[in-house]
Amino acid sequence: MANGAGTYSPRDRGGNPTPDERSAAAQRRAGADLDAPVPDARRITPRSPRAALEPDRVPEPKRPSARARHPVVVAGSALFTLVLVAALAVGLALTAGKHRFEAPGPLAQDKIVNIPRGLGVRDIADLLQREGVIDQPWVFFGGVWVHKARDELKSGEYQFPKEASLRDVVNIIVDGKVIQHQLTVAEGLTSEQIVARLMENDTLTGNIKEIPKEGSLLPETYNFTRGTSREQIIQRMQHEQRRVVQEVWDRRAQDLPIENADQLVILASIIEKETSRPEERTRVAAVFVNRLKQRMKLQSDPTIIYGLVGGKGALGRAITRSDIDLKTRYNTYSIDGLPPGPIANPGRASLEAAASPARTKELFFVADGTGGHSFSESLDQHQKNVSRLRQIEAQQKDANQGAEPQPATRSTAPAPAGARPGAPRPLQLQQMPAFAPRQ
Repeated sequence: MANGAGTYSPRDRGGNPTPDERSAAAQRRAGADLDAPVPDARRITPRSPRAALEPDRVPEPKRPSARARHPVVVAGSALFTLVLVAALAVGLALTAGKHRFEAPGPLAQDKIVNIPRGLGVRDIADLLQREGVIDQPWVFFGGVWVHKARDELKSGEYQFPKEASLRDVVNIIVDGKVIQHQLTVAEGLTSEQIVARLMENDTLTGNIKEIPKEGSLLPETYNFTRGTSREQIIQRMQHEQRRVVQEVWDRRAQDLPIENADQLVILASIIEKETSRPEERTRVAAVFVNRLKQRMKLQSDPTIIYGLVGGKGALGRAITRSDIDLKTRYNTYSIDGLPPGPIANPGRASLEAAASPARTKELFFVADGTGGHSFSESLDQHQKNVSRLRQIEAQQKDANQGAEPQPATRSTAPAPAGARPGAPRPLQLQQMPAFAPRQ
C-alpha cells in the first residue's frame, strides 16, 4: 500500500501501520531528515514475551582451514611445544645444577689426590668420588662440559681444601695448581752425597745415569712436582750452577791469583768446607788467596779427607799424622796451589767470597773452641792461638772426666789435624796445620 509520499509501506495483517511506519511518521513530523539512516530494527524493536523466551541463535563456528589441518603444521606445532618444554626442563636442570655445583662439598678436611696422566673426565670424576672429594660425579661432568674445560683438566698431585665445592675442584684442576714439593741441598755436599739424597726422595722418579762432576751442582732449595725425574733435578742444578758461577766470575776482584771460573769453583769448595759461619767466609778466602799469592801451600785439612775418601765426603775419624803425610792429588799439604778439582759443591756465598775476598794480610787461622776461628798474619800469633786452643781442649777434657760417654757428633769446628778435642797431640810448628778441618 502506498503512503502519502508515494512510497509503499507495509501493513500488518490488520491493516494498521507497522511500528517502523509509525516511527518514520513521527520523524517526519519532527522535521527529521528523511535521508538519515534508520536504526537497526533488530536492536530497537521490542520483543514479545514469547520471543524473549526463545534462545538466540548462535552462528556455527567456522571449520579450520585445510592449511591449519596440514600434517606439517601439526608436526611443527608439536615440535615447538616439545622444544619449549625441553628448554624449560634444561633451564630448571641448569639452575639446580648450578646450585649443586657451587654448594660446599663433602670433604671434612683437606685432601691430597694424585690424578695420573691419561685419565678422561669420567675417570677423573670417579677417582674424585672414591677419594671423597665429590659426591655427585654427574654434576662434576656437567660443570666441566658447561665451562668447556674438558681438554683443560691437568694431571698432577692436588690438595683440595675442606668442603671444596665442585666449582673449586674444577678450577684447581684446570689451573694446574699442583702441590709443590721442596728439595733442599746443603752447601758443601759432594756430588755423590747429593745423588744419594735424590735417590732417597720417593716423590722423584727415574734413575741417575752417572754421578755428576764434582762442583757442578748448585746447593739450593728446589721446587718440583710429584713425578719429576731425578735427571731433571740434576739438570736444573747444573744449569743454576753454571749461571751463578758465570755471574760471580764476571764480578770478581781483578787481582785474584786464579785463571778461570773452574779454579774459582775449586777455591770456593775449600772455603765451603773450612767454615760454616757466613761472617768468616771472606776472611777464610783472604787467607787462601794471600797464600796463593805468596806461593805457600794451602794446607787445608778438608783436601786431605777428599784425597782419602773422595765423593763419600766424611772420613769418620780424626785426621792422623799418616794422613797428613800421605801424598794424594788433593792433599794441599803435599801439593802446591789448588787441587785438580773441587772437593765439594760450593754455594753462592762461598763462590762470592772466593771472587771477592776480604782485604787482609792474614795467612793463618785455627779453631777458637767456640765454633769459629782465630785469624792471624804471623806464625808467632798463630802459635799463640794454637796454644790457647790446647788450653780450651784441656779444660774440656777435665770437665768431661767421669761423665758418661756421649755418642759421637759432627763438629763444626774440630781441632787442627792430628788432634781431637780433649786429646791434643803435639806437632812440630812447621807442620802444624794452619786451618781447622770440618769433618
